[in-house]
Amino acid sequence: MRTLTLASRTLGATFGAALLAASVSGHVADSSGATQARPCATAEYHQFDFFAGDWDTYEVGAPAKVVARNHVTPMLGGCALRENYEEPGGHKGESFSTYDAGRRLWHQSWVTNDGQLLLLDGHFDGKRMVLTATETLAGGTQRLVRGIWYPDSSGVRETADRSADGGKTWTPWFDIIFRPHHRP
Repeated sequence: MRTLTLASRTLGATFGAALLAASVSGHVADSSGATQARPCATAEYHQFDFFAGDWDTYEVGAPAKVVARNHVTPMLGGCALRENYEEPGGHKGESFSTYDAGRRLWHQSWVTNDGQLLLLDGHFDGKRMVLTATETLAGGTQRLVRGIWYPDSSGVRETADRSADGGKTWTPWFDIIFRPHHRP
């Protein structure tokens, strides 16, 4: 029994070392032992990585007041980003964002603790992540929502607009900036 346990530990350590090497190199071995690139190692999957971080959130124009805390972390081996957004008053939201290689676009699923769900799709235009969704209100009315994220000199800025006419005209919804969280 002791030999089996020692062998299991050695095998586990070897497997762990192989996993670590694969995660660092961006390659994994398939069942035949051949090395293949990791599925999410391509540049498209990392276009939104600028949003990863531990952020304090401010409304543009009111830079002294933190309106929310936001944690954005890479997950699933770099295949997605997970966002946890929380305002001091209790409003919370979470999102999962990933590049959908089959459709060649970005997707974000956003849900809040007040029941809001947005399924956004879009693209990275080389400087900004631009995602759009159809928002359905309680009475069945629909409108478009567009979020735009881009690196800013002090962090990441997100602007959002709404359109009631199918995208012909847009009205501002919010304009916020994420700055690195400073611990007191």
